[in-house]
Amino acid sequence: MARKTKKPATPKAAYAPATEVIAAGRDPKAQGGMVNPPVYHASTVIFESLEELEARTAHPFDGAYYGRYGTPTTFAFEDAVARLEGGHRSIACASGLAAIGASLMAFLDAGDHLLMVDSAYSPTRKYCEIVLKGFGVETTYYDPLAGAEISHLLRPETKVVFAESPGSLTFEVQDVPAIAAAAHHGGAVMILDNSWATPLYFQPFAHGVDVSIQAATKYLVGHSDVMMGAITTTEEHFRRVRVMAAMLGAVPGPDDCYLALRGMRTLAVRLERHQQTALELARWCAERAEVAAVLHPAFADCPGHEFWRRDFKGSSGLFSIILRKHYPKPALAAMLDHMTLFKMGYSWGGFESLILPADPTMFRTASAWRAPGTLIRLHAGLEDLGDLIADLEAGFARLSGK
Repeated sequence: MARKTKKPATPKAAYAPATEVIAAGRDPKAQGGMVNPPVYHASTVIFESLEELEARTAHPFDGAYYGRYGTPTTFAFEDAVARLEGGHRSIACASGLAAIGASLMAFLDAGDHLLMVDSAYSPTRKYCEIVLKGFGVETTYYDPLAGAEISHLLRPETKVVFAESPGSLTFEVQDVPAIAAAAHHGGAVMILDNSWATPLYFQPFAHGVDVSIQAATKYLVGHSDVMMGAITTTEEHFRRVRVMAAMLGAVPGPDDCYLALRGMRTLAVRLERHQQTALELARWCAERAEVAAVLHPAFADCPGHEFWRRDFKGSSGLFSIILRKHYPKPALAAMLDHMTLFKMGYSWGGFESLILPADPTMFRTASAWRAPGTLIRLHAGLEDLGDLIADLEAGFARLSGK
């Protein structure tokens, strides 16, 4: 008799989100009472009989089959993410971009058409313009505020509509339910990058999404020490995406899965702190003479704010400000080079505060970006609010030459 392989099932969330981040992906009873799942370092999985070998080979995604397809450590992470997102099952990937690529390639073939939000994460755009274009997939970029009007851009060959809400640089909040409804009416799959809000603050599958992506590198891991991505899907689309992810081979190691699980245990308390600090910093920035506008979804003048109020349960630590003019490079350098807590870096979601100048005109083709001055993106870390304000205040003084 072949030994039965336990399927890494994803039970529906039984608790409030703050409890789920503690309970999901753990089974102490099955691990001899150990609180955390162990780290399984494995490539080869041994089968005890020909019958078992054949059975597992026929169902490679329903248990331990080969290291690249996952270990019990991987399954624990995937189970936890799926329960938080409210989807069928999740897939661990080696980075957020690997998750984006696997999701897109699962549904797109030569001759197909993709609708991509114009405010997308810049590596997502590059993936469209380099990889997908090379495979014969055409991409059309759409205004992030298009909402249901996106239906006018759908074609018979449109297979995917991709959203990122809010955009992680300019922070337009999209009408995800309306876009999803239009996509489904046109026979397309709706994919969402949910990295900014995480499932604690936005539930993608309750708003019509088919495939939800997170750069787990950011808030799920939360400690700036792991590159990971996560894909969660409906039951209908799981196998298609899972096969593509397996074929691309961009899988995380078990140590990274373990660290991601450890980071997730504090996600609720970290996000609350990020949220509160970011809101206070944004309000403070709004009063500065150097600042023309604050781009924060919780602010009434942020594009799409009404959708944030309707659909989101909170806001994270990432937002942008627009300065009143385009400062010359020496002035920006004077401000940014000497920050003590806000350091320049191409990421966010960790415990540390970050600051980054950016030019959205480099990444927009469907919707014009017009602003009176330089855009600066801020990530509010877990430091003391007063210290962060003091750091920014000194930076603004240097910017103005005071």
